[in-house]
Order: sequence, then C-alpha cells, then structure tokens
Amino acid sequence: MSNLDPVTLQIIWNNLRSIADECFVSLMRSAFSTNIKERHDHSTAITDAHGRLIAQAELALPIHIASMTGLMEALIERYGNDINEGDLFVANDPHEAGGTHLPDINMAMPVFDAGRLIGFICNIAHHADVGGAARGSMSGGLSEIWQEGLRIPVVKLMSRGTLNHELFDILLLNMRLRAERKGDLNAQIAACRLGASRMGELLQRYPAAQIKVAFQEIIARSNDRMRSAIALLPDGIFEFEDFMDDDGVAASDIAIKLLITKSGDRILFDFEGSDGQVQGNINLTFNAVQSAVFYALKALLDPELPNNQGVFDAVEIRAPEGTILNCVTPAPVALRANTCQRVVDVVFGALADAVPERVIGAANGSNTSAVFAGTDPETGQGYVYLETLGGGMGARAGKDGKDGVQVNITNTSNLPIEAIEMEYPLRVLEYSLVEGSGGAGRQRGGLGLRRIVQPVGHVCEFSGVGERFSHQPWGVFGGEAGKCGQFIKRYADGEELKLANKASNVPLEPTQAIVMETPGAGGYGPPSDRDKQAVENDLGSGKFDLEFLNDKYRF
Repeated sequence: MSNLDPVTLQIIWNNLRSIADECFVSLMRSAFSTNIKERHDHSTAITDAHGRLIAQAELALPIHIASMTGLMEALIERYGNDINEGDLFVANDPHEAGGTHLPDINMAMPVFDAGRLIGFICNIAHHADVGGAARGSMSGGLSEIWQEGLRIPVVKLMSRGTLNHELFDILLLNMRLRAERKGDLNAQIAACRLGASRMGELLQRYPAAQIKVAFQEIIARSNDRMRSAIALLPDGIFEFEDFMDDDGVAASDIAIKLLITKSGDRILFDFEGSDGQVQGNINLTFNAVQSAVFYALKALLDPELPNNQGVFDAVEIRAPEGTILNCVTPAPVALRANTCQRVVDVVFGALADAVPERVIGAANGSNTSAVFAGTDPETGQGYVYLETLGGGMGARAGKDGKDGVQVNITNTSNLPIEAIEMEYPLRVLEYSLVEGSGGAGRQRGGLGLRRIVQPVGHVCEFSGVGERFSHQPWGVFGGEAGKCGQFIKRYADGEELKLANKASNVPLEPTQAIVMETPGAGGYGPPSDRDKQAVENDLGSGKFDLEFLNDKYRF
C-alpha cells in the first residue's frame, strides 16, 4: 500500500469533489429540459472499482445517495470482468437495476489506468417523461411498474467508445418528446466523458496506487466521523409513527413505523410494523429508504459530512421485504419521493428528544408534483411541464421555518415564471405564499406555496400528486401543526372544485386554471412563548392575518 500524507490526501479529495461538481454543472448546462437545466433535478458522483460511493457533487440530490450504489451493485454483478475502457452503462429500473423510480436514468462510465479499472463516473438525471400510461410518467393511481414507463436493466449504451445506436433508438422510441429526451441523454453522456477525462488528468499527477489509498482513507475517515457523531447520542430506544395520506388507488392512512436502537457508536433503524406494499405508486425500494435515513441522520448529527460509503457502513437499517419501505416486483414506485420525505420526518420525530436543539417540526413533506401536458397551439408539438413544488420548512429551536422551499431529500430549484411561460403555452396567474399555513409556535413553521396555472389557447391535462394533504405536518415540543395542501380546479365563473391529492389527467380549458397549494410546516415550542415583536412582525409581513394571530398568540 502506498503511503499518503494528509496534505496529499486533502488535495486528491478536493480534486475528486471538483470533478463531481464540474460534471454536475456540465450536465445542467447541456441539458434540453427545464427539469434539468433550470430545476437541477440531477446528480453526479464518483465511485471506486467496487462501486462504493466516494464523492458526490455538492449540489446533488440527497435522494440520489443510494441510487448510485444500487446501480453499481447491479452493474458489477451483471458484467463482472466484461467492463472495458470506453464502455458506458445505462439503467433505471428499481427492481432490476438498483434505481429508485423510472424517470431517474442512471449512467456510469468506467475509468482505467494502464488497463486496470480504477473507478466509475456516474450521473442520474430525472427525465420529464420516460413513457408509460401517463404523460410525465409521474401520475398518481398507477398500479404496476410497467405502467410507469420504459424499464431499462443495466445495459451497455456504449461499448469501447462506440454508441449502440439501435439501443439508443429503442430508448427514444418509448419516450415522449424525442428531441428533448435525446438532448438530455446526450448531456448525461457528455458529463460522463468529461468526468472520465478529468480522472485521467488526475491519474497523470498521482499514481493509481495513491488514488486507491485515497479512496480507502476517504471512506474510513467518513465512517469514523459518522460513528463519533452517533456515539454522542444518548443510548436508548426511540420510536415514532406517521402516516401517508393514501396511495391514490385504494389504501389510506398508511403507517410508517420506526424503532431506533442506539448503543455506543452503533445505531439500528428498524421499520418492522410498517404497512405492506400498496397497489398505488408510493412504494419504496430499499435503497430509497437508505437514502432517506442517511440524509436524516447526517442532517441531525453532522451536516457537513460528505456522502460516501463510510456513512452507509456506519448505519444498520432493517425494512421487511414486501412492505411499503422494501417493495418487490411489480410494485409501482414513481412517487417514491413523497414517501422518502415521510421517512425523514419519522427519523426526526423519533430522535427529537435525543437532539432537541437540532430537530425541526415536520416539513411540508409532500414533494408536491405537478404535470401539465398537451400540444402547443403555435408549434403543433407536444409538451410536458413537470415540476415538484416546495413548501414550508419546519421551525427550529432558534429560528422560524423557511417559507416556500424544497426540504430534506430534494434539492431542486424553483422553476421561474419566466421560464415556464417561455417554454410552454401556459400562463402563471399567481405565485405566492399560502397565508397562515405555518404552524404556530415559539418559532413558527414555514409557509407553503400557491401557484395558479392556466393553459393558453388550448386544452391540456393536469396530473398532480400531493402528500400532507390530509395528515398535517406536526409540530414539536408544543408547536402546532402546519396547514395541509390542496389542488383546486377553478372555472371561468369563479366556481372551484377541490381535486383529489392524487389527481390524474384532469382536462383543463383555456378559461380554467389549476390552483396548487403546498403544505406549510410544524412549529417549535408553545405558541405562548413566542416573542411579542415576532408576532408583530408576522402581522406586518402579511403572512398571517390578525384573526390567526389573535387565535394562536392572543395578540
């Protein structure tokens, strides 16, 4: 084993992070779809030759943490020694290829030095459509994985530098918006090539033996740091239970139960007792549960800790097979982000008494998704506008929750009104905060978002998926719950129809509009302890009316 001093290790580590970050920006700037180029719904990473995660881009999505490793496990198992320089692997299937849902297409390119495999450059991008029964591939109410889009096992898209055009054509043929999909896939390919090139440059400066030692050190040091943070938690057993609203098909009030056992530097997350997998598409594969748990624990104990295999190895997770948190084929999983958000809330709820100064009230937890799809009357071309909307962030020990933000396992950006109206035949009539939606408390919860969208000159379809539309985001230590979200169809005469929280293929005339209100978030501490000046500021901000403040704070 080559010796590696701390300074050299830090330099190599900074290089690896820089490579992952550069690949992230390259993919973002090269992509065709607004979901990637504007909302940044993608991630990039570097693994070692065994598929262990080494470095993830700083702006990558936490929900993608374990998706990378799931792909690599499937890739190495299937191809073994048949991995060559210039190969490029593609996959998306959650049951066969380690993915979390079909719109997230994974790619991986091996990196070699003198004929020896050193590692892989990986990326994931959420495509606005991958085929299936519903435009956008994210509609609620789908009851089997085949309805959700094209399933891709781990296959070689490129072999020794040569693109498999036949396979590429098959992928594009089974997805809507062929030109946009081609552009996004090419952006992923380019990002992999860039990363492999940058790794080649790094290997010219440092021998492969040193890079391999750096990989080991990064994992070992991250593991030690995670275990040290765990050791500071009080020993004991902690538990919590929360519920998903429904699965969009038949089941409702779906339980997620967690028992945490902590002793020394060891911690076990046991989801025994959670409900079985459901017919609707809110199920999780096990790697999605891992991503949610790793994120939640890291957020509470050491937010600056990098995402890599060392964090994974410090935590034990159990989720019985066949449950909503470890589903099996042919369970649909398209809306898995909503359930991941609830897993994070459950972890926070269980550990609230252990780390009261760090935990927050339940956030909007909905990852509210909206899909508007139709044919542009000016161009005659089809379009799919997909967005996941933020909402309230839970209140903290020393601060109010933030308003209108993405929370927890998502890290995507807001899609600006200007981008929506330039790219699609849609008009945004209102974009605002939902007044009074943050839960009262010593520190109040954050407010949800309101977005009202109307088609221009044509009839389109709306599909929306929300959670925390019936189960309010709870507060902590006496803080009150935030307001639930809702979807409303508004008619030309002002009449309104409340839609289901898993609304599918709702027709929308040019004189009609969809009102999307996302949930707020829970408060922290008793409302009676809130500072009077803070209450006055709430009134002055216009975020809460006098009636609300009188009721909650006797203002």
